[in-house]
Amino acid sequence: MRLGELLIMNGFLSQEQLDQALALQKETPKKIGEILIEQGFITERQLVEALEFQLGVPVMNMNETVLDRETVELVSEAIARKYGLIPVDRKSGKLRVAMMDPLNSEAIMEVQKETGMTVQPVLATHTEIQQVIIDCYGLEESVEEMNAILESAVQLNATVIHIDPLDYGLVIKYRINNQLKTERNIPKNLKTSIIERIKLLSNLRTNEKLLPQDGRMQVEINSKTFDIRVSVLPNVNGESLTLRLVDMSESISKLEDLGLSETNLSTLQEVIEKRKGTILFSGPPHSGKTSTLYSVIQLLNKEDAKIIAVEDPAERRIPGIVQVEVNERNGLTFPYVLQTVLRQDPNAVMIGDIHDLKTAEIAGRASVSGIFVLGAIHEESAVKGIRRLVDMGMDRYLIAASLSCVVAQRMVQRICRHCTQSVPATEEELKLLDYHGLLQSEDQNKGSKGMMGNFRSFVSSHISGKITLTKGNGCSICGNTGYRGYAAIHEVLIVDDKLREMIYQDRPVQELEKHLEETGHRTLLYDGLLKAREGVTSVEEVLKAIN
Repeated sequence: MRLGELLIMNGFLSQEQLDQALALQKETPKKIGEILIEQGFITERQLVEALEFQLGVPVMNMNETVLDRETVELVSEAIARKYGLIPVDRKSGKLRVAMMDPLNSEAIMEVQKETGMTVQPVLATHTEIQQVIIDCYGLEESVEEMNAILESAVQLNATVIHIDPLDYGLVIKYRINNQLKTERNIPKNLKTSIIERIKLLSNLRTNEKLLPQDGRMQVEINSKTFDIRVSVLPNVNGESLTLRLVDMSESISKLEDLGLSETNLSTLQEVIEKRKGTILFSGPPHSGKTSTLYSVIQLLNKEDAKIIAVEDPAERRIPGIVQVEVNERNGLTFPYVLQTVLRQDPNAVMIGDIHDLKTAEIAGRASVSGIFVLGAIHEESAVKGIRRLVDMGMDRYLIAASLSCVVAQRMVQRICRHCTQSVPATEEELKLLDYHGLLQSEDQNKGSKGMMGNFRSFVSSHISGKITLTKGNGCSICGNTGYRGYAAIHEVLIVDDKLREMIYQDRPVQELEKHLEETGHRTLLYDGLLKAREGVTSVEEVLKAIN
């Protein structure tokens, strides 16, 4: 009897699930059992129980098995890891070996050749065998190294850890203040155990070394809980791992703490209070869109409102908010989930990524029907965020009717407060600031508003009659970079009647930008230069972030 039929007969699987798995098998060399587990249709324990009946090979629960160290050492670590097996016990020249694949004749021959004993295979789950292998081969040292990697990352305020394989072992790099720095090297003998431990903790397949994988884990470091998203990329040297750290113990920032200028903050707050239409948050990856979205939905998080967030994945858990994670492999796409969400009578819906036409159309129709929609889109500016919807093929009338506001943003490095100093502005910087009306302070413009509205008192002063800006000189606290931490720059665009008409008429980006310039709209560049003038960041950082 085939494995799928056996699983159905035992009530572990439905025919529909089997059909889905068989369809997926046509696109991959994986075995059907592995696919069924990946899709969440069956558990590893259910698989081995079915295989026990099908193959006539007994199953062993490794969690309840006491291993003999001398017996384990009969087989080398390399063979154990290569084939996913572990010696259990021996008697009268026979060696009982727990295996993920008891029909692997090559593995059996290798063990017999190495030990000179007859192999008697038994079945065990993949996860149990991998955990035992880690426990038996260099566990303590690899755990210490892994803990040190994570603890150092937290101490240095790293946002990403890169673990790359080389001939001599692993190189560990941390991304700090948006710069990648090599922090340590791991010896070759710990290379495999560290990678496999991270994969195991992230619920990834440790025996899969040819295909990319994505997982996540939660760990506690220095009394703080971190959510770590893990990406594995096979390459010619082995497997590269990227770990993105999110401090779950940090509270979600209030909207007024995100660094919005007074004008941008009040404008955005007015739109939110109306709770109508769609607010689109535009920017590239790692521009802070998700943090802003969370701040907004936290503001809406009241007893009289039902808010549903559709994300990939959910980066933070927010009490009171219904958070749904999409899963492309299982068919839980953004459009599919959204269609169900709209039947849940929500007051507001947050969409973590509007990247296709169906998602955009569903969001637009929901907005027109009275649901307040917050969505993120990957684009460079507010105007280009609008244009992106047009390029997707979304009906222009629906775009014009549904959009109420577009917020574009970027993250820039913040000047280190411990080594800050004033330096004369360059001619190029002066021209740029002058063009945007950002040269003079409030005292110099009494009674005048200009492009800025209400002028601020800038932190810069004058040296020998020249306007100065702020820069970081570099110190031990900021790693001699001159920067420490990040600040956000924003652009808040209100979709007025004239802009709606231009969207409906499919006017090019240049015409939309010209209209906004004529109305005094403050661009992303303007806000960045304003923050440079106030000593938050540098002009160089602003131009780097925007270009």
